[in-house]
Amino acid sequence: MPFLSVQRRFPAEWEPQSAVQLTFPHEGTDWASCLEEVIPCFVAIAAAVSRFEKVLVVCQDPDRAKSWLRDCPEDRVLLAECPSNDTWARDHGGITVLENGIPLILDFVFNGWGLKFPADKDNRITSLLAEKGILKAPIRHGGLVLEGGGIESDGDGTLLTTSECLLSPNRNPHLGLKEIESSLKDLFGAERVLWLNHGFLAGDDTDSHIDTLARFCDPATIAYVKCDDPADEHYEALKKMEAELLTFRQSDGSPYRLIPLPWPEACFDEEGQRLPATYANFLIINGAVLVPTYRVPQDEEALRIIASAFPDRETIGIDCRPLIRQHGSLHCVTMQYPAGVI
Repeated sequence: MPFLSVQRRFPAEWEPQSAVQLTFPHEGTDWASCLEEVIPCFVAIAAAVSRFEKVLVVCQDPDRAKSWLRDCPEDRVLLAECPSNDTWARDHGGITVLENGIPLILDFVFNGWGLKFPADKDNRITSLLAEKGILKAPIRHGGLVLEGGGIESDGDGTLLTTSECLLSPNRNPHLGLKEIESSLKDLFGAERVLWLNHGFLAGDDTDSHIDTLARFCDPATIAYVKCDDPADEHYEALKKMEAELLTFRQSDGSPYRLIPLPWPEACFDEEGQRLPATYANFLIINGAVLVPTYRVPQDEEALRIIASAFPDRETIGIDCRPLIRQHGSLHCVTMQYPAGVI
């Protein structure tokens, strides 16, 4: 029998999707004290997604969730009852690769961003969705502690990530940079890994997930957060991150087109703790880009800039001020599944 080679590819977010997953908050999550404020944010994301594709809602009470989503097209909403610790689907959701062109879901270990928070229930969600028959692609264990927010793909063999997250001692302490990079190349069929060693957001629990800092808009374009205020605590680190991005080259040796995103006015919680507001946390779906807004003056400029990066898609702002109260934003609470998965 001839040997059949296995070729993997990690599709870019802008490629055709079958659905987007949301894991809704409930009384047993850290959202308990502000459910009335945050549920409308999840509903707004679901409603926007359902205009273009299916939305998979992981929830504790399907009947209650159905009432919240009554304005969404019924045939675009899938409800799945699953226990959950929290709501960050980007990080506990399965990550889909294409193996010889066929979808395969990699189910990585989610350990609460390096053992910061309980994640036992979240870590089971992907396998439960498969058991329920909702995920049609086969599932394979990823073999690493890894979150979807920690990696970006251009769909053509290049991954973008941060060393602070992937080399965190509470994720895969037995592996160094070379071992992690080798694993990423094998798992995702990547030819190159671009590492950012600088950049952070105050209030972020993820150890600098790449989706809070820099994102591929197409294989030649990276949008990134830029701070212009020398008095801001982020200024030096983000200046160094920008310098790193300027050194990055595409696989053909040409520089990337870099799009600086506005720096939102600082947002704080009731106790005066700074919250990680970032416009890099947008979500690309079929026909649209959903952009987080924060009720600050820079929202309109962010919408305009991101719209210019995706001229063939509708740009939709979603008020995510409630989401950053728990230190994440729009991309963090979603996980897209490519065509053929749902």
